[in-house]
Amino acid sequence: MRKIPAELTERYAAEGWWTEETVGDLLTRGLAAAPDTEFRVHSAARPWEGTFRDVEAVARRLAGGLRERGVGPGDAVAFQLPNWMEAAAVFWASALLGAAVVPIVHFYGRKEVGYILDTVRPRVFVTAERFGRLEFRPDLCADVPVVGVVGRDFDALLGDEPLTESLPADPTAPALIAFTSGTTRDPKGVVHSHRTLGHETRQLAASYPPDRGRQLTAAPVGHFIGMVNAFLIPVLDGTPVHLTDVWDPAGALRLMREHQLHIGGGAPYYVTSLLDHPDFTAEHLRYLRYAGLGGSSVPAAVTTRLAGLGIRVFRAYGSTEHPSITSSRHDAPEPKRLFTDGTALPGVEIRLAEDGEILSRGPDLCLGYTDPALTARAFDEDGWYRTGDLGALDEDGYLTITGRKADLIIRGGENISALEVEEVLLAMPGVAEAAVVAAPDARLGEHAAGFLRMLPGHPLPGLDAMRAHFERAGLARQKWPEELHQVAEFPRTASGKVQKFRLRQDIAVGT
Repeated sequence: MRKIPAELTERYAAEGWWTEETVGDLLTRGLAAAPDTEFRVHSAARPWEGTFRDVEAVARRLAGGLRERGVGPGDAVAFQLPNWMEAAAVFWASALLGAAVVPIVHFYGRKEVGYILDTVRPRVFVTAERFGRLEFRPDLCADVPVVGVVGRDFDALLGDEPLTESLPADPTAPALIAFTSGTTRDPKGVVHSHRTLGHETRQLAASYPPDRGRQLTAAPVGHFIGMVNAFLIPVLDGTPVHLTDVWDPAGALRLMREHQLHIGGGAPYYVTSLLDHPDFTAEHLRYLRYAGLGGSSVPAAVTTRLAGLGIRVFRAYGSTEHPSITSSRHDAPEPKRLFTDGTALPGVEIRLAEDGEILSRGPDLCLGYTDPALTARAFDEDGWYRTGDLGALDEDGYLTITGRKADLIIRGGENISALEVEEVLLAMPGVAEAAVVAAPDARLGEHAAGFLRMLPGHPLPGLDAMRAHFERAGLARQKWPEELHQVAEFPRTASGKVQKFRLRQDIAVGT
């Protein structure tokens, strides 16, 4: 793990950012305070409804059963499940045991799951027999001592005697190992302690609007932000949990209307896919009161569109490694909310390197990666994390993300920001989403290639129409895309980010 300077450790403890409370302690306290809070899964495959008390009963019996099998503090418990009740039970049980939970996104395939299990060597693996692309493969977990499959033998893991209290654990020890594919090929194992995860939960909960309504969580609970929003913040706040195991805009719109559920934001795709759906009506706007956007780049074209509909937009910036770096408050001045990614959150520090790369550190910054080489490259001895993102700070300390170092297109020696080009493409009629990547160029090394998802009934614009649009926008000619491709859907990470390396691969093979 990375070296954390003693000065930072002392400061975070003195300021109350880091406490001696474990995640198990947080859950025990929160569940006892609001046991009758609603917990519901909206699913065609495995619907469920009950209360926190009901889920806690399963979690404590599971913890008791795993304890009988020798699982305890310091062990790893992995699960690959959709947004089902059993995912909450496994997560809560792991925390009560003081184990490190390893959530795996339910649509990860054989290669990713095999890599994660081989890296972590968990004592326990819980999964589903089949769901979408998820398929139980006994060969992948042949070396895992305890395996449970929901719908088949999961109940056999439940002990007769529930674990009544959370087991003592070191708050500095790993509580979570979250694997994120990001925009790279191999998943990266990000390690968070009880202290970093606890601070993130409290900080994120405090940043949400108090009148945000009953939230629908569609982000996969196998991903960091979906997990925190589904299984930790509601327990801290005593607010209902409503999960859905697939992202279907039509289904989400129906749930919003039938159950008065709100969509609070996330990656822009989650919100725009609702607005673009033919079933969307003005009635749904009452359940889109706020849109806290993050998880991927947030185009100004999206924020201004939402604001024009009366939705109060605010942006945030973070990653699995450092979940909450900056955010605009929901009551900040509109230009700051719409066009910047906010200011540093309490306890967090940011600065820009000479090349514009954002460096951050704070009490919710992870301990490092499961791969020591990645840890050595990403963190320095003073506790700063090299985010790989490029940004600019205004006179009020508001940060604006300008791109990723990996997203720079170097055309004839000149740097082009993919984000800048994407903003212009999004302003074209009929364009729902845009992504720009570097394409090989025999003369100039690289040039910009645009990928567009069009709204229904709108054809892909021709290059001449695109050039005329960029001419009117006033963008320098060398930044204009030199090829356009249409996609029905973008390849995405669990948080909704477009996997640009796959778009570059498509160009390389000529598809």
